[in-house]
Amino acid sequence: MKDVAFRAGVALKTVSRVVNGEPGVTPETTKRVLGAIEDLGFRRNESARLLRTGRTATLGFISDNCGHPDHAAVCRGVEEIARDHGFLVFTGSTDNDPSREEVLALSLCSRRVDGLIMAPTSGDHEYLVPEMEAGVAAVFVLRPPELPGVDVVLADERGGAKEAVAHLIAQGHRRIGYLDGDLTGYRSRQLLSGYTEAMSAAGLPVDAAWTTLAPQRLLDSAVTAVFCGSREHTVRVLRALATAQHTPTARGRTRRVAVVGFGDFELADLVSPGVTMVSYDPAEIGHAAGSLLLERVAGEQGPPRRVELPTRLIPRGSAEFPPDD
Repeated sequence: MKDVAFRAGVALKTVSRVVNGEPGVTPETTKRVLGAIEDLGFRRNESARLLRTGRTATLGFISDNCGHPDHAAVCRGVEEIARDHGFLVFTGSTDNDPSREEVLALSLCSRRVDGLIMAPTSGDHEYLVPEMEAGVAAVFVLRPPELPGVDVVLADERGGAKEAVAHLIAQGHRRIGYLDGDLTGYRSRQLLSGYTEAMSAAGLPVDAAWTTLAPQRLLDSAVTAVFCGSREHTVRVLRALATAQHTPTARGRTRRVAVVGFGDFELADLVSPGVTMVSYDPAEIGHAAGSLLLERVAGEQGPPRRVELPTRLIPRGSAEFPPDD
């Protein structure tokens, strides 16, 4: 800044006023200072300026896999909100390892990020309490942590599952299976709860064989419809059904199975028939979480919030037919 002041022939304070957009500088002087800045290639030290405010204008985003389509979309939503407010976002993946998550979160805190957005792993999150008490804001996405009194932004998975199964029931299906990879995780518990609520509301039983981790075992259980808890398991069921098309039933024809999946995916509308899905917008989760986090960073002290964004059913053909028997 001294070089800029010397080149423009002004005081150091005048350069500071121009750089920080403060009043009290004539247009002619401002023009001269800006010209000197351009000539010298001067760049303001943002770190020094922000540290004087007690902030760094940085956020951390942590998930078990930043490359997963949903997590990447959440991160993109966070970045869009952060960019609009002059913040940068650092990202990191935990590979669903609680110890790695703790190291990563505390490393970001030690670098003085103003806030964290986390898709948490399972396990104890008490390690974050001292950081939050020291002023680091935190918002959790996609699943809540094992930590009370925190802000959480989720998709309404239970409601989406209930709508999906009710849709299958409306087509005439009564033997409906639920397929997911982990029936004990938060997300799976929410989806399973919606599934059982819809079945119960229709007065339908749920056979233990209808809730399984293996697509072929489920298809062999004589269900006429399947609700899949993730895009990965939807694809696995579709592959199993494609194989079964060449295996006639005892009555000499292929048994059709209706399919609804949770979490839309690319090309789901282009296969034949198109795949009926329960969809939600992970980028909108990122927008909501980013906005909430920046409110906390700015000093908002209201009670913890739990935001559940709605899902929507997209009928495309894979579920819109009655059972064969």
